[in-house]
Amino acid sequence: MGERKIRVLIAKPGLDGHDRGAKVIARTLRDAGFEVIYTGLRQTPEMIVEAALQEDVDVIGLSILSGAHMALTPRIVELMRTSGLEDVKLLVGGIIPEEDISKLKEIGVNAVFGPGANSEDIVKFINEIVVV
Repeated sequence: MGERKIRVLIAKPGLDGHDRGAKVIARTLRDAGFEVIYTGLRQTPEMIVEAALQEDVDVIGLSILSGAHMALTPRIVELMRTSGLEDVKLLVGGIIPEEDISKLKEIGVNAVFGPGANSEDIVKFINEIVVV
């Protein structure tokens, strides 16, 4: 019996309507052998965490280009903790100012990937932090 595939939820929280990057990452992860669930645009933190629970994912990847990362991400982290998803890894991608990266990591984000991030580095990072 083969290994279980890593399950990744890609979500677009908030009112940001730009999803090309999220779709590119979703396809890249799928092509790398991950099972990918893409939630679509305009997801609330509650919707994202509920989907992560229902889909039994190993990783949540947030794509945030709206500047709302410091409002949305802490709420998602809080909901993950209260929902028993402490073992689920959380990645944030998008336009994140340098000064906010350490703040996001302090609250529990495992990694932040900005514009131009190498997709192979993202795949490698997920393979390194997720044990299946």
